Amino acid sequence: MSGKIIIESINSEVLRDNPLGDPATRRTPVYLPPSYDESDAHYPTVYLLTGFTGRGTFMLNDSAFDEPIQERLDRLIATSQIQPMIVVMPDCFTRYGGSQYLNSSATGRYEDHLIGEIIPHIDQQYRTRNEPGSRAIGGKSSGGYGAIVQAMRHPDIFGAVACHSGDMYFEYCYKPDFVKFLNAAARHDIDSNETLRDFLAKFWPKMHPKPPCFFDIVHISAMSAAYSPNPDSPCGFDLPFEFYTGQLRPDIWQCWLALDPINMLENEQHIDALRQMKLIYIDCGNRDEYALHYGARIFSQHLTQLEIPHHHEEFDGGHRNTQFRYDESLTAISKAFALH
Repeated sequence: MSGKIIIESINSEVLRDNPLGDPATRRTPVYLPPSYDESDAHYPTVYLLTGFTGRGTFMLNDSAFDEPIQERLDRLIATSQIQPMIVVMPDCFTRYGGSQYLNSSATGRYEDHLIGEIIPHIDQQYRTRNEPGSRAIGGKSSGGYGAIVQAMRHPDIFGAVACHSGDMYFEYCYKPDFVKFLNAAARHDIDSNETLRDFLAKFWPKMHPKPPCFFDIVHISAMSAAYSPNPDSPCGFDLPFEFYTGQLRPDIWQCWLALDPINMLENEQHIDALRQMKLIYIDCGNRDEYALHYGARIFSQHLTQLEIPHHHEEFDGGHRNTQFRYDESLTAISKAFALH
């Protein structure tokens, strides 16, 4: 038997009139297990967050060499590896490529959209078990970052978290891309906040042809919009380095570091939130191109020092084509649900 995909169109109040002019109506896929229409049962829920440049509908895409999420879930349920569950795939995409699932004056209130709009909507529309012990959050890359951060901030909402190759230890995962930004910016005569503003104003994700090296510019712009928004800047955000020299701006860089999951572990509220989780699942490829396996190791080491139970695993691989790891995390999440 097959599950069902329903595309919910959620009209967001908090994203209305967002700074980038992105759509306030978001198409949010919802997977219902095969047994949903045949019973009156209530089901646990998993929120899966896509990585940078992704949105929930991407997880449904058919591929010659991999399973879309609905086929993966059907198989895992049919083989009793996981219990039947509802899986929700939010859309927090922006014209810069993503929001990191955070509120920002530069992009919009995407954390509020996730926590205050999507989750209540799903709980109202579907037979969910509306309690933290039956609600998990997971994701990969920027989605893994969003998952671990939201779990630390909202233990009253989520009772389990899975972070696949999540952005952490910013010293390694972002700094190498600063030079890529600077070299690409120089190619486009971008040498100030004003010229960067003008470049971004003309950029559109589906424009063709795209500017050369556009991703190197848009990527760090998106991260700056998430981590160091500034309404008084021409761009709406501050870069963590100077244009000409590339020298770090310590005050702005500190804004980024404050949102690094590893540094967030210095906050007692975040520590207490993780102690409440029934599951903390962390994995990463041992050859991750963004050095995220080092961040995962550090995060795991800190959790061990804090005596917070968790599962940390490395697998042979890099950052891409790792959807197969959802078999592991969804199985672990299902077991955590069973403990409730």
